[in-house]
Amino acid sequence: MSNCGCEPTAAETREQRNVLKIALALNASMFVAEGTAGLLANSSGLIADGLDMLADASAYAIGLAAVSRGATFKANAATLSGGLLLVLGVGVLIDVVRRTISGEPPDGYVIIAVAAVALAVNTVVLKLLSKHKDKGVHLRATWIFTRADVVANIAVILSGIVVLLSGFRHVDLVVGAGIGLYVIKEAVEILREARGAKQAASD
Repeated sequence: MSNCGCEPTAAETREQRNVLKIALALNASMFVAEGTAGLLANSSGLIADGLDMLADASAYAIGLAAVSRGATFKANAATLSGGLLLVLGVGVLIDVVRRTISGEPPDGYVIIAVAAVALAVNTVVLKLLSKHKDKGVHLRATWIFTRADVVANIAVILSGIVVLLSGFRHVDLVVGAGIGLYVIKEAVEILREARGAKQAASD
């Protein structure tokens, strides 16, 4: 990853903005879809994945604001993204505990269908972001967010298959908790990189 603080060209800035706008629109839409489906299907995995989409949408919005700014602003934007992701991860774990105590069996068909759409969306976004991930810590943060989403989507699909075949609802809770822990890990990585970028910018 480059931490030189070099300013992008006008064409690069335009391309980065376009990619982030597409990513923002797709993730905001999937947050609504997964969040609603998760509530209707009583799925901790879908709710966790939907909240992760919301965090991504926020990160893309922050990234848009940082595209044409200096290295310090980009590092601060990444710090904000990492902090948001950390709070989200903890919130997911709290929801898993709540559903463990009082939750109902989730709907495997809904879990699989919605998570498959989310996987397709995140695969497209990851491909769009991959060519920009080394062009600033703020863009690196958005790429990390999306990489985590792909892993989470696959896990949710697998949990839906298990629920559908066995009726064992606790696998959905385990996946929800796993996503929460993975999100926390990614948040720590982003915060660490942002701190390094700040130090590099101040040298």
